[in-house]
Amino acid sequence: MLDIYTESVVIHRKNIGKLGVTALTPAKTKADLSLLYTPGVAEPCRIIAKDPSQAYDLTWKGRTIAVISDGSAVLGLGNIGPLAALPVMEGKALLMKEFGGIDAVPIVLDTQDPAKIIETVKQLAPTFAGINLEDISAPRCFQIEEVLQDIGIPVFHDDQHGTAIVVFAALQNAAKVVGKPFESLKVVVVGAGAAGMAITRMLLGVSCLAGSCQRLLNHPSVADVIAVDSKGALVPGRSHQNIYKQAIAGLSNRTQKSGSLAEVIVGADVVVGVSGPHNITPEMIHKMAPKAMVFAMANPVPEIMPSEALEAGAMIVASGRSDFANQINNVLAFPGIFRAVVHGRLKKLDLNMKYAAAQAIADLVPHPNAELIVPSPFEPKLAENVAQAILKSQSNS
Repeated sequence: MLDIYTESVVIHRKNIGKLGVTALTPAKTKADLSLLYTPGVAEPCRIIAKDPSQAYDLTWKGRTIAVISDGSAVLGLGNIGPLAALPVMEGKALLMKEFGGIDAVPIVLDTQDPAKIIETVKQLAPTFAGINLEDISAPRCFQIEEVLQDIGIPVFHDDQHGTAIVVFAALQNAAKVVGKPFESLKVVVVGAGAAGMAITRMLLGVSCLAGSCQRLLNHPSVADVIAVDSKGALVPGRSHQNIYKQAIAGLSNRTQKSGSLAEVIVGADVVVGVSGPHNITPEMIHKMAPKAMVFAMANPVPEIMPSEALEAGAMIVASGRSDFANQINNVLAFPGIFRAVVHGRLKKLDLNMKYAAAQAIADLVPHPNAELIVPSPFEPKLAENVAQAILKSQSNS
């Protein structure tokens, strides 16, 4: 029997990737050509020239997303470059179609210069209804996404916000299972890259832009979050913190604990790993509060294996993998998010929409338990519920 990695290569090689193009209207006759191409196609062109919004009705712009990466932070593989990132981007596009019912195109860029990426995305924007930025390393990803927020279509960095949305949903349900109020939770986030920073912000109910953050009053938040990078806990005044880490340090870690993960995890209710393999040890879990919740989400090898975390005393354990219970993965969020983008013809995705998406995901598990805190990616209502929640939040805002 082939192992999963070998079998995956076989499938990719057999089909030369995972995606293809299918004609929606057949071109079998001269009459077909006259309608689909010249001369008939001139009329849609004239209509769009007079009213650019008609492109949403007359071209694939109205239903197609671009999945764009520079290959600088791919899964757990790191900076492997654009070509090696292409299988993942194809996969994201496939999941958009399979779970969200929308078309997507994978695009990898042969540059890791933020200015060039920004300019390229701006030039591509007329073709698409929205942009899903993917696997772009921090802190460059923050700058790139922020600059692109006013280009007329949503630009959404899924590694940040998709992951944060699903963690927020999962933690709401996990808190119910262990019998602790969500607002009382003390959380440690291991990893202060794109996902770690976004999770920290969302759990605290904080909005950040250009290295400046403010706490929002109209969203639920946990009691505190301590984010930890390779140098230790983020804390005001610490060296080796970029402007994004400095900004969040001022609104997190309220007791200003400093030191390593092993030091700051003492007494924590939750640890969320978005870092690398084996960064959380059983000894650390022993030091956490009773009924500890462990989200070890590094892929493909988590910070601690679920069996080890359970043996160490954790009450709820989740990972990013599909072969364990409680898979916390942004596939639960992005198909529905971009379904909302397409059907609502959204111009932006704001923070209210992200919280609405998280609540919709959590609500699909009305009776959570230790092995079920998030819905399955195959839940039939998932994408549509998330999309409708986003659109409703827009109309209510």
